[in-house]
Amino acid sequence: MEAVRFKLNGKETAYEGKATDRLLDVLREKYRMTSVKCGCKEGECGACSVLIDGVLINSCCVAMGAVEGASVVTLEGFRETERFKVISKAFGEVSAVQCGFCIPGMVIAAESILSKNPHPTEDEIREGLSGNLCRCTGYNAIVKAILNAAKEGEGLW
Repeated sequence: MEAVRFKLNGKETAYEGKATDRLLDVLREKYRMTSVKCGCKEGECGACSVLIDGVLINSCCVAMGAVEGASVVTLEGFRETERFKVISKAFGEVSAVQCGFCIPGMVIAAESILSKNPHPTEDEIREGLSGNLCRCTGYNAIVKAILNAAKEGEGLW
């Protein structure tokens, strides 16, 4: 069997396992991308959110064969960017983080929202976050953080 070749956080990678292995499991177990959480295994919670070729995807629903030639970005790679610094600061300033389990997925979702629309409305943010569940915050602080990040990061997206 041939390796599945893809970029992981900007680095060329070759996965030697089965093409049917789940991306979520491979990211956590082989590549130690622990920001990618296993919350539901059904694509319902967003805790395993990653960007694949810039699109927000639940990695629990993706087979490794589907990432052949793709670019996969996890929080471990995204946190090296200026955009992350703006989002992280905004989340901290409004106390958008409580238990933290959902936050990696929420931050990746925030990047997805802002990369599509640098000036989203509150309703657009709520729609963009609709695939990411949080049991602690009630979402208001997260929405406010993304609105603040859009203002503070003017020109980055």
